[in-house]
Amino acid sequence: MSHLDTLLFGLYPYLAGTVFLVGSWLRYDQAPYTWRAGSSQMLNKTGMRWASNLFHVGILVIFFGHLVGLLTPHWAYDWLMSAGTKQVLAIVVGGIAGIICWIGAFMLFKRRLTDPRVRASGSTMDLVVIGILLLQVTLGLLTIIPTLGHLDGSNMLKLAAWAQAIVFFQGNAAAYLAGVGLIFKLHIFLGLTIFLLFPFTRLVHIWSVPLQYLGRNYQVVRQRN
Repeated sequence: MSHLDTLLFGLYPYLAGTVFLVGSWLRYDQAPYTWRAGSSQMLNKTGMRWASNLFHVGILVIFFGHLVGLLTPHWAYDWLMSAGTKQVLAIVVGGIAGIICWIGAFMLFKRRLTDPRVRASGSTMDLVVIGILLLQVTLGLLTIIPTLGHLDGSNMLKLAAWAQAIVFFQGNAAAYLAGVGLIFKLHIFLGLTIFLLFPFTRLVHIWSVPLQYLGRNYQVVRQRN
């Protein structure tokens, strides 16, 4: 393990996480009027429904798949399936979700790049962030290729051990990535960078998902006579 590995996968995750949390809080506190999704659907609806739905459905499946897959200890599912079976499941579900998300992200990227009205109303960061997300999904899909060469789940266990070591503040987390392929490390690094950039982009609107609407009472607009 090199010093660069320690820096990128042992220290950088905490830098990215700190900026993600503190930066989001500061933006909400200091610049609340910039806290919005900034939708451009009103400017041009052509293909927007397909692009937005494909992107959001795909990325939600990917996010929660990574969250559960990486942070679930091996003993918690070992009685139900082997690491190899879990890895095959991750390839199938993640692959389908990744393709769906990639198509949606590409459509959104192309729209923001080529539509004059949408491009004029947005910012450079809007274009950069969707481009980074598109690249990240591409890297994620490319990780499937080397994974198919070892379906025993060993690589997945290394990645999960690294993620759990970071989240639960265990020491020497970067050591778990020894022997992991470059494509996986690039995917992890770019993912951490997205968290680093998060507070400075429109992605902050994710914090404001109105989950309270799922359990609220019906709103009475007009009383019956």
